[in-house]
Amino acid sequence: KRKRTFKKYTYRGIDLDKLLDMSSAELTQLVHCRARRRFTRGLKRKPMALIKKLRKAKRTAIEGEKPEAVRTHLRNMIVTPEMVGSVVGIYNGKTFNQGEL
Repeated sequence: KRKRTFKKYTYRGIDLDKLLDMSSAELTQLVHCRARRRFTRGLKRKPMALIKKLRKAKRTAIEGEKPEAVRTHLRNMIVTPEMVGSVVGIYNGKTFNQGEL
C-alpha cells in the first residue's frame, strides 16, 4: 500500500513556509491589483475578527487534527497564507458550506 502524498501549497511558485515568513508589504507585492489595493487600504474590523477566530481555532486544535470550523458571512475575504489549513463555514444566504483552505 502506497503512502498518501500531501499537496504542497505554493502561490506563484513560492512555498507556503516562505510565504508565512514574508512581511505584509512583500506579500502585497505578490498578489493581483485588486487584492493589493485592499491590503494597502487596510483590513477592516470584520476581516480582522475572522483572522483572530481562525488563529484561535488553530491554537486550540489537537496536534494532527483539523481545527474547529469557523462560521463567516465574509464571502469576499482574501485568503492569506496564515489562513491555509483552516476550516471555514461560508454562508451562502441559506446555509453554511464548509470548506478547507
